[in-house]
Amino acid sequence: MNDREFILVERITKTYHLGEVEVHALRGVSLAIARGDFVAIMGASGSGKSSFMNILGCLDRPSSGRYFLDGEDVSTLSTDERAEVRNAKIGFVFQNFSLLPRTSALENVELPLVYSAVSLEEQHAHALAALRAVGLEDRIHHLPGQLSGGQQQRVAIARALVNAPVLILADEPTGNLDSAASTEIMHLFAGLNRQGITVILVTHEPDIAAFARRKITFRDGSIVADENSEVEEGKRQ
Repeated sequence: MNDREFILVERITKTYHLGEVEVHALRGVSLAIARGDFVAIMGASGSGKSSFMNILGCLDRPSSGRYFLDGEDVSTLSTDERAEVRNAKIGFVFQNFSLLPRTSALENVELPLVYSAVSLEEQHAHALAALRAVGLEDRIHHLPGQLSGGQQQRVAIARALVNAPVLILADEPTGNLDSAASTEIMHLFAGLNRQGITVILVTHEPDIAAFARRKITFRDGSIVADENSEVEEGKRQ
């Protein structure tokens, strides 16, 4: 296993049983993603991209096949073992921000550290550093309702960063944002990627996917396109 196989997926399938009906969400998907890559996952609803991202994020296990993350076969791990991998290596960003509405930005970012061995003082320090990294050090005591959509997503990204992940998975991270805020968030992801964090995002929007260096398209549970693209210089900044 090397850095070019930071993520290695071998013939994974995912089948859901809905009563007597079998739904084949993934059909023998194989690919490798290099450490430090920036990948956009695209495809229509029902194409399998969400099932794929859930497996990449150790939120679910494949029905068959193997998934290696950073050299470890995580496809056979127990629920608790997968949770340990998530906490140690993966940051998640969601379309709806998933912030606690009556909790300050700082406290929202601290949440992943609550059950860690980190002291309360260190939790504050890590959370403040993460908020500073996304440009919100002057909004740390604001509630989500006092922040714009773009600022709320920045808080969510800070929360994803607080455990110093090596991988960020973002599911439609600009889906609830206007075009200007979407561009700001994607520049933020690009900046984190330049720092060495592997970024994989799901999006329906070609202009958002254009920020990524690689675009993978799903259809009916299979990969139908896998393209490397030159990112425009303006999108790198």
